[in-house]
Amino acid sequence: PSPKIRVVNAWFLFPVTAYFHFIPIFIEGQVILMISYNPFWKTLKNSNESTYTLINKHHISSSTIDRLRKNQAITTTTMNDLCRVLNCKVEDIAVYVSSDEDQFL
Repeated sequence: PSPKIRVVNAWFLFPVTAYFHFIPIFIEGQVILMISYNPFWKTLKNSNESTYTLINKHHISSSTIDRLRKNQAITTTTMNDLCRVLNCKVEDIAVYVSSDEDQFL
């Protein structure tokens, strides 16, 4: 049988503002490894850009912004575009969040 997936808002894991959130995914009670885009929101807030300008001036799709909000996968091309537009490094966009329950390869 397939495992049950439960998504919870664990906002207490990080210092939060209106833009910061962290949504870990649990499968059978265990946190799954993930990439968090919390640094992106901080970088965006400290820049002269907004989600509006990313979409309308730089042609980043609204679905990409939504994927960033939900900590879902984005392409390396999108990561490159965001770094170029925001004049930042990859680590200013995303961070790897590990778990004690890391899956062995």
